[in-house]
Amino acid sequence: MAQPDREERTVPPDGRSYDEQPQWRQDFPIDTPQDYYVARRDFTKFIALTSFAFVIGQFWIVLQNIFRKRRGEPEMRQIATVDQIPVGGVMTFNYPEEHDGCLLLRRGEQDFVAYSQKCTHLSCAVVPAEDNSCLNCPCHEGCFDINTGRPIAGPPRRPLPVIKLEIKKGAIYAKGVEERII
Repeated sequence: MAQPDREERTVPPDGRSYDEQPQWRQDFPIDTPQDYYVARRDFTKFIALTSFAFVIGQFWIVLQNIFRKRRGEPEMRQIATVDQIPVGGVMTFNYPEEHDGCLLLRRGEQDFVAYSQKCTHLSCAVVPAEDNSCLNCPCHEGCFDINTGRPIAGPPRRPLPVIKLEIKKGAIYAKGVEERII
């Protein structure tokens, strides 16, 4: 008589024969070799479902980008007055949504610049250095140029998004976000 395949053998966990096992174990047998055996059909089904999930995820990202572009530019909103910020000063504000932190910097008498406060590496909040020479990301020691928003040190590779500003009658308005690649 031929020996059954290793995957087809039933082996009780305590090593006793099937007839010596208690009734509950006979009713619910545990096949140790069968637990580790994965059929080709099960493996193929797992790979197909996982691939399908990845495809759906990619389509979801594309749809999100399309909807984001259709929304267009955010509304123009007053964020401060010129008198509120001294030369060399910094102010935080939220734009375009309440959870989007930004920094407004006054570099000169009429020279203002604003950046998103999210680091382009892992979205930690950037803060001005003590000597106002750069914007630091405390999470991974990243550093951005205070004049251009471009990374000068650390892991970030992309510049900070610039908040477009407009000054009218002593008021500073945010009027859009400029995402930059390089």
